Amino acid sequence: MGSAIGLREDFDGPALRRLARSSRSANQTRRLLALAEIYDGGSRTAAARIGGVGLQIVRDWVVRFNDRGPDGLLDGKAPGPRSRLDDDQRRALAEAVERGPIPAIHGVVRWRLIDLVQWLHEEFAVSLDETTVGRELKKLGYVKLTARPRHHAQNEYAMDAFKKGALPPSWQRSRPPSRAEHP
Repeated sequence: MGSAIGLREDFDGPALRRLARSSRSANQTRRLLALAEIYDGGSRTAAARIGGVGLQIVRDWVVRFNDRGPDGLLDGKAPGPRSRLDDDQRRALAEAVERGPIPAIHGVVRWRLIDLVQWLHEEFAVSLDETTVGRELKKLGYVKLTARPRHHAQNEYAMDAFKKGALPPSWQRSRPPSRAEHP
């Protein structure tokens, strides 16, 4: 059986308890309190009981704490898959969007996501779906703009007349009752 990994020497139990009180993360607080137990001379089993985990997890916490300090005990976000577009391809995509399509070459008068997917495949042999291209464009600072739909039978003159108040108001102020009406 191997020996236990020692904790950093620049912290102690009371210091970790103070950090735990000021932490906004419940998981970090739980981990700090478990490690404070070890600093105070408690066993790793007692620390595991305080943290509600097994001994292997406590060992992982000790390793993370030794490497990065208290911030190593925060929950991190998983990095996720690597992007399929490199920086040069992203730059080319941004330039293509800025230039706009050439109808004779690209066969479209405005870029749609499906057209950009096809363009990326033809230019760089990269297969992406529309959602991914939209996400990449959003990261580059572009937003999707669409024209407001308009009914084909709209009459501009009728709309203007309606806006100018050609219709009588639906509410009218009533006149005050006169004394003659009430006996």
